[in-house]
Amino acid sequence: MNIDSIQNGIVIDHITAGKGMRLFELLGLDKLDASVAIIKNAHSEKRGKKDIIKIDADIPVDVDVIGFVDPGATVNVIRDGRLVEKRNIDMPDRLVNVIKCKNPRCITSTEQELDHVFKLTDRRNKVYRCLYCETKAEIK
Repeated sequence: MNIDSIQNGIVIDHITAGKGMRLFELLGLDKLDASVAIIKNAHSEKRGKKDIIKIDADIPVDVDVIGFVDPGATVNVIRDGRLVEKRNIDMPDRLVNVIKCKNPRCITSTEQELDHVFKLTDRRNKVYRCLYCETKAEIK
């Protein structure tokens, strides 16, 4: 398979195999008016298999979303065909409007304009809880 290199854009690399589509959805890349390539199950020396997302546009990406879905992924910024920045991504301490609280009694269920805020309460087990009602986030 041959995927062209990009001149100006973003490459999200080292995504755990199978998580690329979830990132694509949460980052809203389907609404982007640019070429986006999702490479699934690419060969990886370290992991065996990985997913890669190439975005042929110099846009801001929400690293909190990436860190939530797959801490350990990397974001590479490409300009004029060259790598100008490489960022290792970790789990964010807070998530705002990335996921929604599933508790029907939570204030976010009745107050539509209220942000859905989750805080990281257990880094080792990747547990996020709603800031308002302490309900544990359902991570897919």
